[in-house]
Amino acid sequence: MLNAAALLLALLCAANAAAAADLADKLRDDSELSQFYSLLESNQIANSTLSLRSCTIFVPTNEAFQRYKSKTTHVLYHITTEAYTQKRLPNTVSSDMAGNPPLYITKNSNGDIFVNNARIIPSLSVETNSDGKRQIMHIIDEVLEPLTVKAGHSDTPNNPNALKFLKNAEEFNVDNIGVRTYRSQVTMAKKESVYDAAGQHTFLVPVDEGFKLSARSSLVDGKVIDGHVIPNTVIFTAAAQHDDPKASAAFEDLLKVTVSFFKQKNGKMYVKSNTIVGDAKHRVGVVLAEIVKANIPVSNGVVHLIHRPLMIIDTTVTQFLQSFKENAENGALRKFYEVIMDNGGAVLDDINSLTEVTILAPSNEAWNSSNINNVLRDRNKIRQILNMHIIKDRLNVDKIRQKNANLIAQVPTVNNNTFLYFNVRGEGADTVITVEGGGVNATVIQADVAQTNGYVHIIDHVLGVPYTTVLGKLESDPMMSDTYKMGKFSHFNDQLNNTQRRFTYFVPRDKGWQKTELDYPSAHKKLFMADFSYHSKSILERHLAISDKEYTMKDLVKFSQESGSVILPTFRDSLSIRVEEEAGRYVIIWNYKKINVYRPDVECTNGIIHVIDYPLLEEKDVVVAGGSYLPESSICIILANLIMITVAKFLN
Repeated sequence: MLNAAALLLALLCAANAAAAADLADKLRDDSELSQFYSLLESNQIANSTLSLRSCTIFVPTNEAFQRYKSKTTHVLYHITTEAYTQKRLPNTVSSDMAGNPPLYITKNSNGDIFVNNARIIPSLSVETNSDGKRQIMHIIDEVLEPLTVKAGHSDTPNNPNALKFLKNAEEFNVDNIGVRTYRSQVTMAKKESVYDAAGQHTFLVPVDEGFKLSARSSLVDGKVIDGHVIPNTVIFTAAAQHDDPKASAAFEDLLKVTVSFFKQKNGKMYVKSNTIVGDAKHRVGVVLAEIVKANIPVSNGVVHLIHRPLMIIDTTVTQFLQSFKENAENGALRKFYEVIMDNGGAVLDDINSLTEVTILAPSNEAWNSSNINNVLRDRNKIRQILNMHIIKDRLNVDKIRQKNANLIAQVPTVNNNTFLYFNVRGEGADTVITVEGGGVNATVIQADVAQTNGYVHIIDHVLGVPYTTVLGKLESDPMMSDTYKMGKFSHFNDQLNNTQRRFTYFVPRDKGWQKTELDYPSAHKKLFMADFSYHSKSILERHLAISDKEYTMKDLVKFSQESGSVILPTFRDSLSIRVEEEAGRYVIIWNYKKINVYRPDVECTNGIIHVIDYPLLEEKDVVVAGGSYLPESSICIILANLIMITVAKFLN
């Protein structure tokens, strides 16, 4: 009997070893997972779990270890003693690390699954099942990093919640970043319960560096503290949806604050608060903060340390731009500040002199375009370009939308006789705002960054430095879509990409073509029919001057004053116009008609566009009465019939 029992025990041990070997073998045999396997091999508890229990293991790739900055990898933080397939993973699982700190499972809109900040690579999961021990391995793209205590602080809990972390931050391994100032404000406001709340939340904690302005800490009240918490939602940066606003704890009837994340192309992560509804103490607008230490897991969610407090609007536009001097606050506009200072800094002085101001600030990436390098060497030109980004008014999105709705889209800049033209499409989170200036159409990638005396809107291109041809501009500008469509089906547009020619194109804006529908309803209808493309092309040719140079509005006014009119060479003939300047606006006189120039001097790489309020059009341009015009298809049918009649007569 004894020998039989010993044999049975030996078989059980062998079975356990075989079951463990299945998963271990897969780890050992995969060269891309060798670093984690070597750590697993040397950890007795992990080996025992593999031998005796069901489990789920989250295995980082070797590439993930190459990016991992810490010297210590916590193997047991990658193991949970329940078996979960990707579909069955709950919102949290307890890790096997001492204190059982949780791992948070989230998904993004693409369906990707994340464990804390690590993405599960979906096609590489492995499952084994032997003797009732179900074991699952998920491959992840980042090493999981728990919150750990510094040496010498053995009394500090391993698995704190957000409040215990805030109270003892100096005792944890978080790069020696201090949060004393904010901690004292939380205590003074008696808001510890916000960080002590059970559940799964996202906590934003401003670091001491963000309180350099001595008065700033006094502005942190209970509502501001609420605005630093996203309740009932855990957001790690890798899984965060770009610019997806979440309601903060400061979201109520009289005060509404949302919080969202976004990532720059250089990899830097930012968080922003948007006070949608404000009160006497909390202004409406956006505040940006760079995340200086992200993804700190705590027992009731995740903590992100940010460079400055949210919701607090306490700097002027000038001070906001000066904060980039040391690349300290919101490095997203560092290059814009550098260009201003490289030009002598006078532009900053001009901004400082304005009591109300709005800045269209190009992002760092916007300055990387190759066509900008030459402009940067020309101090006079770059000064004009910088001035094109400055508006003497407080202009937030709501005000831009109002102007757009009332068709007062022209906004003057501090650059003489230069206007910006806004276009707003969509509502709510789907709103897209574009701004046109000096031939460049830029998209607002971050609106309403609020300051005490105005707003900053971050845009994706530098205004006034054209980067597209006449065709590219025509194709991308929402105000010129009808002209583009007409030119497309008549193949008129084909020539507009030619960089060996110089074009001056008088482009009717869409509202101009809409006016012709009222004046010439029959003609307007035919202009947008493919069968009438010949007529459409002829009309567009009248609008396009082709020469060895382009003509600005100032040029045309000067020539008109000298000669009484201007004759410009077009494709078939010539265009005779007179151009006058009236109260800072330009007017074209053609065939005794006065046509306003809505947007003059839209520069392109191969010419210039003047957007006009009405086309150079007369009713006789498209003859529609009495069958006097026959489309090509009808002509072909008639010719075919004539040929058939002739052939029939010949055969007879």
